Formats: sequence, C-alpha cells, structure tokens
Amino acid sequence: MQLPSSDQNLIVLMVYFLGVYYTFNRMIESIDDMVKLDFVKGTVEEQLKEQNLDDKIGISFKTGTYSLEKLSDNLKELSISIENKSDSLAVYVDWDNSSWVVEHSKKSRRVIRKYPDLSRDLAMPQVPTIIAPLKTISETVTAEDILKRDENGVYKPGDPLIDIVGMEKQNDLKKLYKDFMEGKKKVEFSFQLVLRISELRVGLAPGVNVPPISIINCPFTLEKLPWTYALPWNKKK
Repeated sequence: MQLPSSDQNLIVLMVYFLGVYYTFNRMIESIDDMVKLDFVKGTVEEQLKEQNLDDKIGISFKTGTYSLEKLSDNLKELSISIENKSDSLAVYVDWDNSSWVVEHSKKSRRVIRKYPDLSRDLAMPQVPTIIAPLKTISETVTAEDILKRDENGVYKPGDPLIDIVGMEKQNDLKKLYKDFMEGKKKVEFSFQLVLRISELRVGLAPGVNVPPISIINCPFTLEKLPWTYALPWNKKK
C-alpha cells in the first residue's frame, strides 16, 4: 500500500529534522567540554607598576583552550617568558624561592624549572637564571610534587598541575567541581615568581639577601566554557 504523497513528505521531513537534531546535539557534545586557561596579565602589570618595575620587566605565559579530556595532558607544565627591558640591570630568577599556590587547597608547591634529561636529585638547590639587559628567556616550569621518574630515570610530570577531573572524586571538592562544570565558578591558582634585580657589577651575594627580592604574583584562572563560545558571532570566543 502506497502512502499518499503528503504523508511521504511528512515522513521525509521528520527524518530530516531528526537528523539535524542528532547532528546538532553531537556537535554540542563535542564542544561542551572546553576549558579556557587564562593568565590574568593585568594583575601582573599592576604589581610591576607598584614596584616600579613596569619599565624593567615583562612577564608572559603561554595559555590556551583545551578539551576537558585533554586538559590533564596540557596542564602538566607551563611556558613562561621573562623580558629584561632595562639596558644596564641584571635580572635573576630565583626558582627555589618561587612557588605555585592553589587557591582551593591553600597549598604551596615548589617550582621546578624543566630542562632536558632532568635526572638530578630534586633536593638539590636550583641555580638562579640570569637575564641580561634587553634579553628575554623562555622556560618551562612545573611542580615538584607531580614529577615522576620514567624507565630511564628522567623526571617527567605524571599528573596535571590542577586536576579538574580528580576533583569529582574528592568529597571536599565535589561542590567546586559541580559549580565549575556548570560555569558558576572558576578554578584559580597562581605562580609566585621571585626576582632579584641588580647592577651587572654587583651580582648575587651567596647566603645574603642582596639584592632584595621582588615577588610577583602571576594569577591564572580555569573556566569551563559554554558550548555557545564556538559560535562564529560570539566575540568572547
């Protein structure tokens, strides 16, 4: 028995809309787990200005937008660039006195500057990095407590700096995880960068707080993005 053409058209139309609905939902699912890592550069610039360092120091980090599934792999370390804008001063980066601070746990963590074949004893002090006048350094930094030795004895980050997915399994963080996933709250952490600035001929005095330290708080936020961020007309993308 052949259906009337009007019924056939209705069935075709229903199948079409079901296909569009299915495709649209799959599209939303594929982009609804995106997380944005943001470096709050304005706060850093204010601190540099307050310490009269804005014409001497420039600080930046590499950030991005990642899927929640791949966030753990992309957040095991961060890339930092520090610029010495002066033409006569030396800038020393004091890695051992720098630290990570995680807001929701109030935990302070030791900073480790990564380099190829990191296999030395982590308890050994880290040598400060000097930035010559009008030069910029780029380094990769991570946290000591997430480093693990591989089969060759080289230390590599085994866990993310901030374990968003793991929050769901911790009773004291379940509410924060829920609020984060619903876009109600951001997860905050910071890199406490310690610098020493001196004239080239002065240098660092071992065992003495000379030159004095400058502490720059470099804050970050992790934000769960709504699926609408991917729309081409969304300027907040």
